[in-house]
Amino acid sequence: MDNELFEKAPVYKAYFKCCLPVVCGLMISLIYNMVDTWFIARTGNTDLVAGVALGAPIFILMVALGDMFGLGGASMISRLFGQQKDDEGRKISIFCFYAAIIIGVIVAALMLLFRQSILGLLGADQDTMTYAAGYYTYIVMGAPLIIVSFTPNNQLRTEGFATQSMIGGAIGSVVNIILDPIFIFVFGWGAAGAAIATVLGYVCTDTYYVWLLLRRTKKLSVDIREFRVVPSEVLQILSIGVPACITNLCQSIGMTLLNRFLLPYGNDSVAAMGIVTKANMIAFFVILGFAFGAQPLIGYNYGAGNRDRLKKILRFCYGFECCIALVISGIMSLAAPYLLSMFIADEHIVAIGTPMLRMLQIGMVFTAIVLVTTVIFQAAGKAWGAFLLSASRQGIIFAAVIFTVSRLFGYTGVLISQPVSDILTALLAVGLFLGSVYRELKE
Repeated sequence: MDNELFEKAPVYKAYFKCCLPVVCGLMISLIYNMVDTWFIARTGNTDLVAGVALGAPIFILMVALGDMFGLGGASMISRLFGQQKDDEGRKISIFCFYAAIIIGVIVAALMLLFRQSILGLLGADQDTMTYAAGYYTYIVMGAPLIIVSFTPNNQLRTEGFATQSMIGGAIGSVVNIILDPIFIFVFGWGAAGAAIATVLGYVCTDTYYVWLLLRRTKKLSVDIREFRVVPSEVLQILSIGVPACITNLCQSIGMTLLNRFLLPYGNDSVAAMGIVTKANMIAFFVILGFAFGAQPLIGYNYGAGNRDRLKKILRFCYGFECCIALVISGIMSLAAPYLLSMFIADEHIVAIGTPMLRMLQIGMVFTAIVLVTTVIFQAAGKAWGAFLLSASRQGIIFAAVIFTVSRLFGYTGVLISQPVSDILTALLAVGLFLGSVYRELKE
């Protein structure tokens, strides 16, 4: 690991060197998502678009389970490296890799067994069931490959391999983009073809990551002979990993809730929200990358006890994140109809989706505050704060808000539920930060 970067480099330089590869990796993933949505929308079948949108929470579930060991392990490893406990960090990386594979196999088996019931819960009806089932089945079959990829993706950055982590994601995305039109149009596999292309992309990503861990890294490993951890270490991983998992699970639950509340207004509204969600990733992935890219830097300095440098890093994180969120949300609001028309030519869907996208931008600055605070709690190993924030923005607070405002304001209430949830969760984040991390740094 580049100790000079983590310990002595100017804060802005260390921050951007850690974060830019993460942002670039997410942007590459975003390009794939855009291209994927574009190909699906070009079928001209609204039910197919809605079916894939209904199946999207399942993919988010895979990301959530991957982050449980990826982010949970990375948080602990970065603090161990800061304390110069490299051998312990190595054992943690090995445990997380194989634990992710085991969880993936179990999840795939259970979700295939209860496929019909889960599709019903997601909101699939007789018009969308065939398409949703096709996407769901192949994504679930690829669960072990998808889930395990997030372990090295997050942990490589703790040893300074941020660029290589980005390259791994890029390889999978490029493969995905190439295979999408072949499987969707040439082979005529539709939604199932999009899912198969996604899984094969992860096969390539995983292959590259394993090669890196075997040949390039010095402190991380996949050597199963060192698969040894004690219960207390597993609990430390899960204390951060579970809240990270809940963040994405709540996103999945939030998307499902949103789709369910939009169903009374027609499948066109669900299809429009599916397109809007993809377009909104432009803003969200940028602030997400700049927030989570700083996790190894924060964790290392927290573990090393370097409080003065940590204060500078946190000030820079909050200031930069809020500024860039404000700029991007403004651009997204102005360009909303043009962005949506890039995905789908249906003017009716674009007209429905434009106010949806603009509503989401209202909460983007508040989302930035929540993300940075969540990363701080994760990096510092403060499980309770991370858990509360993870369970709130698209979980407890979002559920309470959407049930309330949809009854009060109908369709408009459904649209404003996310920004209202973002504002309330940001207030919670500020309170938790002042009562925990800020007080600790001040002392």
